[in-house]
Amino acid sequence: MTDIAEALSAPALDEVIIRFAGDSGDGMQLTGDRFTSASAMFGNDLATLPEYPAEIRAPAGTLAGVSAFQVHISDHDITTPGDAPDVLVAMNPAALKSDLHTLVPGGTLIVNKDTFEERNLAKAGYDHDPLEDEDLAGYRLIEVPMTSLTKDACADLGVKPRDADRSKNFFALGLLSWMYSRPVEPTMDWIDAKFAGKDLVIAANKAAFNAGHAYGETAELGSQRVIVKAAPLQPGTYTNINGNTALSWGLVAASQLSGLPLYLGSYPITPATDILHELSKHKAFGVTTFQAEDEIAAVGAAIGASYGGSLGVTTTSGPGVALKGEAMGLAVSLELPLIIVDIQRGGPSTGLPTKTEAADLLMALYGRHGESPMPVVAARTPSDCFDVAIEAARIALEYQTPVMLLSDGYLANGSEPWCLPEVSDLPAIEVEYATGFNMVDEDGGEHFWPFQRDGDLKRPIALPGTPGLMHRIGGIEKADGSGNVSYDPENHERMVHLRDQRIAAIPVPDAVLEEGSDGDADLLVVGWGSTWGAIAGAGRRVRAAGGRVDHVHLTHLNPMPANLGEMLRSYRRVLVPELNLGQLVKVLRAEYLVDARPLSKVKGQPFTAGEIEHAVSEMLAELGEDPDGEESR
Repeated sequence: MTDIAEALSAPALDEVIIRFAGDSGDGMQLTGDRFTSASAMFGNDLATLPEYPAEIRAPAGTLAGVSAFQVHISDHDITTPGDAPDVLVAMNPAALKSDLHTLVPGGTLIVNKDTFEERNLAKAGYDHDPLEDEDLAGYRLIEVPMTSLTKDACADLGVKPRDADRSKNFFALGLLSWMYSRPVEPTMDWIDAKFAGKDLVIAANKAAFNAGHAYGETAELGSQRVIVKAAPLQPGTYTNINGNTALSWGLVAASQLSGLPLYLGSYPITPATDILHELSKHKAFGVTTFQAEDEIAAVGAAIGASYGGSLGVTTTSGPGVALKGEAMGLAVSLELPLIIVDIQRGGPSTGLPTKTEAADLLMALYGRHGESPMPVVAARTPSDCFDVAIEAARIALEYQTPVMLLSDGYLANGSEPWCLPEVSDLPAIEVEYATGFNMVDEDGGEHFWPFQRDGDLKRPIALPGTPGLMHRIGGIEKADGSGNVSYDPENHERMVHLRDQRIAAIPVPDAVLEEGSDGDADLLVVGWGSTWGAIAGAGRRVRAAGGRVDHVHLTHLNPMPANLGEMLRSYRRVLVPELNLGQLVKVLRAEYLVDARPLSKVKGQPFTAGEIEHAVSEMLAELGEDPDGEESR
């Protein structure tokens, strides 16, 4: 096993990007996750990018079945899983053909040469063996017979060869753990816990890991052994967390902060299902989870739970948001607190279920019948999903409105170190319920009017069963104040304006420039959602090269910060990178009459910092002089 002193004496790198790729049955997600966890335990800063096949059970050994996991570890602060890997581990020919183009020139390529047989080569579309010609001359190639060495390591344990083959991902993990001086104990402990009661599986996986670790020591790979030392992080208790887990924990925290039980009505859909899985573990915190028969039933149950006094939540992805449209309009009409979580994915229709996209913004803002305004918030990093979940709950409960929370597949599955916050630092969530009559008629009679509004245009919420506060609400238009059914044209127009005004009046924090921005640039990059990491990384590179660029990132997309228009108009150029065809650009142009320019990407993959850096550099070159020939300020 790893000798810590020896590992610490290995040559140091400040960062490395590693990509594991193989068939969907090769355990690449598990391998990447365990390497990530060991690196987190070691104290590295990190960011990950899991990539899943779009097809369920694609034919083994084909390009469609390739699963990959990219992890970026460093001894300093990083914001993305990296533009291109320095190391590619390819478990079969399909993985090599699918992912070789991502590897940096001169990078290290580790292949399981046992799989490079004629049948597998043909499945991957090769008419020759790339290991035997000049195809890979531009890389440092390390050929390892992982399958056969794993079977040899497991032979004395009584493990069948076919079962031993399933442990070859642990061989790869052992080899990479040796090469990058990762601690071994966390992986050994995890194997014991994960496979408790399955002694033969535990033995096989540990034997495969140890064989891979030993291979690094004995196969003359000494020049490949390096270490990425721990990053300086602020004091605190850290965990490695992905976006869906952070969002789930944020909802539980919001439930505790508000004193309301959490109710999730959900129908399984990629990539949101893990929130249902996670919340189902937390019954001890008063969480109720309901797996409905369809998307409409899921949101209907959440609305009912909200009406009954719970923190109602429904989780889905883009196709589910479309199905929930009428029920969301009902929640708007009822003015009930509800959180709709949309983990965005590639579309339209079924689209790319396992690939990321952020093309639901306009649907979140406008995609309901009639005038149905609701607040919209978006998370920027995996750990930020925790904070944004609390913010969505705060707005929903304090302003009596449904709220749309946007994340995406990249955030949902990507992970990063997160310093656990102090409970005392979390924001308070105030919940008020009506306890008595709020209307006196001309004869002195006291009544409860469910749509009698306060100064913030909020209506009172009375829990069912509250003595004397019986009332009726529903989806048909109601009279302002009394809540009686009303078909009066003037009343309907008044209600439409009131619903719009009360959302527009919700106070949100001012927009502030991100770290590194000095407010004296000609170009402002405006981001929302998961583009934050790539924009921040690009900004650092541009500034390091002497360029000037500012960055503002929006969490609140409806209503937007009150100072945003003034900020946008103070820059000569505005660039908006989005994982869509320019949806926020349309909103900014319409609302603020600024010439915002889109930078779009719709490949099912997140932006790299390099892509945004290139676009920023081109725009800065345009700004070398203004139209009058004067130097830019």
